[in-house]
Amino acid sequence: MRLKRTKAALAGIGLAMSLAACGDAGSGGEGSDVQAAEDCDGKFDDGTQMAEWAESGEITVGTKFDQPGLGFKDAAADAPTGFDVEIAKLLVADLCIDPESDGVTWEETISDNREPYLEEGRVDLVLATYSITEERRAIVGQTGPYLVTGQQILVKEDSNVTGKEDLQGEEVCSAEGSTSIENVEKEGMVPASAPDYSQCVEDVLNGTVEAMSTDGSILLGYAAENPGELKVVGEEFSEERIGVGYYPPDETATCEWINGVIQEAYDDGSWAEAFEATLGEGGAETPEPPALDECA
Repeated sequence: MRLKRTKAALAGIGLAMSLAACGDAGSGGEGSDVQAAEDCDGKFDDGTQMAEWAESGEITVGTKFDQPGLGFKDAAADAPTGFDVEIAKLLVADLCIDPESDGVTWEETISDNREPYLEEGRVDLVLATYSITEERRAIVGQTGPYLVTGQQILVKEDSNVTGKEDLQGEEVCSAEGSTSIENVEKEGMVPASAPDYSQCVEDVLNGTVEAMSTDGSILLGYAAENPGELKVVGEEFSEERIGVGYYPPDETATCEWINGVIQEAYDDGSWAEAFEATLGEGGAETPEPPALDECA
């Protein structure tokens, strides 16, 4: 199956509409079956990060553990599941590393530690609903996007809030270190920070805050995990371009490798399969993939 690329904005609109039509859009799933490439001998230039990872057979990937459908790890599970995880598996497999093997370490990253973890070498790649911004690109490398979504509002099912207009001057929860909390303030709401989004969900459920806000794809996952208790409201008021983080930012070869793997996944249908096995598990229509940024 060959998929046509489209503008990022259209991909975001398509994603929001398709997920909104699906009650359990974010309920996760076991993911698709990704097989490791068989021969990496001479595949990567000497001295590149890819050659080092392939030769060692080991890589550490940072992802979220608390976002159903994107990056979620049950306490009893050996590894996380979700769309971010599936894209990471495609990258890992291209290095001739079995994504299900002990050669892959899945490191939990929250919004506030993604740049430090990359800088410190604690993780090699970050795929953790990582919105691409110029501020972040001044610190770490980011490429993609492999998903485009927009920020919305999550409230209790019985709330009268219909969008950000009803929350002007009111406290709205979002994660520390995220672009979402910056957008909350820009849109006239009062940011109430939490260590992670799962804490924001708890704060909404227990009435500590009226609402939380982040990417609509994340919110729909939480709403699906709490049927009859939470709902997503309002139109998107931002464009979030989700990409892959790496370090250092001037590793052009790494950027081009990431883009090449993602583009191949667009072309051969692997990207669509990853979506359908995670965010689309409940029957949501698969959107067209967004165009990739060029590597500087």
